[in-house]
Amino acid sequence: MTATAPSPRIAVLASGSGTLLEAILGAQLPVVVVVTDRPCRAIDVAAAAGVRGELVERTEWGTSFDRTAYTERLVKVLRTRAIDLVVMAGFGTVVPRLTDAYADRVLNSHPALLPAFKGWHAVRDALAAGVKVTGTTVHVATAEVDEGPILAQEAVPVLPGDTEETLHERIKQVERRLSPETIRRFIADLPHPEED
Repeated sequence: MTATAPSPRIAVLASGSGTLLEAILGAQLPVVVVVTDRPCRAIDVAAAAGVRGELVERTEWGTSFDRTAYTERLVKVLRTRAIDLVVMAGFGTVVPRLTDAYADRVLNSHPALLPAFKGWHAVRDALAAGVKVTGTTVHVATAEVDEGPILAQEAVPVLPGDTEETLHERIKQVERRLSPETIRRFIADLPHPEED
């Protein structure tokens, strides 16, 4: 009788309302910790699902922010939990060195069809550009923001009269389905150590 390979241990990084986190937890993925960079609803979402929440608080903004020191604090928390895969679900702090510790094991969900409209204001930028279609992308994160191999994308039409809020909500609806599906496929394809 062969033993079943253990599920990879997932950490979700979030900063806001936790709606994507809710979808990931609802998909019964093996999330063992939710980490936030500020007090937010995502911690409450984790608690309601019986998942440990950790606040690695960012207290500085602007040029005084020590991104390297913050990343080291974050990685320490992840390693303490023996994390195999990191999923960014609306995490508001850019941590490019995270990929040094978790190369090819950080997934990000972005509200645009990359490589178009990189950065924090992707929905606003899509509207300003007058595009008829935008969407969402799930990709492997690299040290460069919103770069890395694309795992899945889905288009979302821009409707007449759309505001940043209405368009972003329609993108989030797709993201809440696409992201958990993509994470599940990604972990199924992860190499498992050979059994002795």
